Amino acid sequence: MRSIFFRTLLLTTLIAAAAYAQFAQGGQNAFPGQMFVGEKLVYEGKFNKALLRGISIGEMTFYAAMGTDPGHLLIKSEAVSQGTLLKMFKVSFLVQYETSVALDTFRVETSKKHDVQKDRVRDGDAVFDYKGKRVIYIETDPNNPTGPPRRIASTIESPMHDIASGIYELRLMPLKVGQTFVMQVSDSGMVYKIPVSVRAREQQKTVLGNVWCLRIEPDIFGKGKLIERKGKMAIWLTDDARHVPVRTTVDTEYGRIDIKLKSVTKPN
Repeated sequence: MRSIFFRTLLLTTLIAAAAYAQFAQGGQNAFPGQMFVGEKLVYEGKFNKALLRGISIGEMTFYAAMGTDPGHLLIKSEAVSQGTLLKMFKVSFLVQYETSVALDTFRVETSKKHDVQKDRVRDGDAVFDYKGKRVIYIETDPNNPTGPPRRIASTIESPMHDIASGIYELRLMPLKVGQTFVMQVSDSGMVYKIPVSVRAREQQKTVLGNVWCLRIEPDIFGKGKLIERKGKMAIWLTDDARHVPVRTTVDTEYGRIDIKLKSVTKPN
């Protein structure tokens, strides 16, 4: 259950951060990805079904900055459990990601993950080797430093993305109802092909006001997919030049999760 909470929060937030950055004027930058620098977005996820309605799941904070490596964008995200989920059900999690993206090619080069699920802690590092055409992921347990690391290697193509850089790429696409496409994304050393469909144009009440949105449906649930459980996801992006994702619903075996944009801090 915790992995579903985090992955849906992460995916939604990164989609939002990527799309919302279109308010910046990229023409002043050497590379379009520089327009994301300085953005901070906060999301909150809640149950929205029967007796669990309104129960808070957790919050995610997202921030993008220039990397210490010249010519790289550093994407930072954090998801943390909170509210009733933590107090009543003792479900706790803290997951932090750092993704380094080359601005000239806009492909992911490294990704770091710190994953805490109650007493279980895992650190993961992914390196994308485009000459060797593979991603190498190494996971360790900080509580057991003498234990053998978990290693996964998968074949990749160029460009390849993790969840963060793939969603940044999505914002560059012109979107319209009826459109379908496939994105290649790597997570924890595995590679997934994610079909995405633009289903409808609908109005939503949001922190940005009552706005017309495009309903996007990524196919991430099922055997061999990003989340190997039954489920369905829908994402609403504003139908304007910014394509701001303002809401996501996720139907799972535990009920419906509603994830909404809570606050936005624009770059200086």
